[in-house]
Amino acid sequence: MRHLAEYLAHLQDARDVSDHTLRAYRTDLTRFADSLAADERDAPTTLGPGDLKSYVAGLLDQGLERSTVARHVAALRGFFRWLLAAGKHDDDPAQALRVPRRGRTLPRVLSQEQMERLLAAPAGDGFLALRDRALLETLYSAGLRVSELVALDVRDVDLVRGVARVLGKGNKERLALIGSYARDALTAWLPLRARRATPHAGDALFLNHRGGRLTDRSVRRLLEKALIRAGLPPGISPHTLRHSFATHLLASGAGLKEVQEMLGHAHLASTQIYTHVSPEHLRQAYEAAHPRA
Repeated sequence: MRHLAEYLAHLQDARDVSDHTLRAYRTDLTRFADSLAADERDAPTTLGPGDLKSYVAGLLDQGLERSTVARHVAALRGFFRWLLAAGKHDDDPAQALRVPRRGRTLPRVLSQEQMERLLAAPAGDGFLALRDRALLETLYSAGLRVSELVALDVRDVDLVRGVARVLGKGNKERLALIGSYARDALTAWLPLRARRATPHAGDALFLNHRGGRLTDRSVRRLLEKALIRAGLPPGISPHTLRHSFATHLLASGAGLKEVQEMLGHAHLASTQIYTHVSPEHLRQAYEAAHPRA
């Protein structure tokens, strides 16, 4: 599709676009380009709002999740907005393209008892056991996204102060808190990490068995093994630990604004969903505060 490669290069140069977003947009826009090619149309400038609406409707008809279609819509909006700004199109046919209404699903969380079992799953004092224990403790203790976890360097972590410098979505930096259990696990892990690290790993905090930086895919694999050892159901992702982090904090009395800051959420609405996961916490607050509870 004409101009697509140029637009993707533009995105790659943009500092506020993550690698994950770039990969997703490339995939979605390539699919759009293939659809145009199948209709023997190459120039996006020949398309109108009706063409784009029909394309989005077709994605839904193919059974794609609404969240996935919403991402496609975001990619199309960005692409056509750039075409207009770059003077390659006279108007923006995607301006009124609607994001399909997203159903609000409650995040899956582990109970505190299940969380304890998971964190106890890595047994022993070998390289993998100490790494996995430190990794899982840090993931849960700080409420990190898996991308934030694998990007951590040793210099980002201050075990004395109990904080880690984290680079989140949109390259926004925040300080994540690290609890005493995670600090102890990291203290035990760091000597082995120093002995195993290769020059290729740089300052990476978490390493694979070859001594290189751990990837998010590897984190998912080691979590699957830990779930089996802990006797927990499959289907738990690293992000479930982040959901559990937020839910457990709110259930124990933490304020919504404080949890929002710890998660690195730009909008409070992103954090409010966790109040629906912990109704008992809300009932306790209601009964304690309402004059006619």
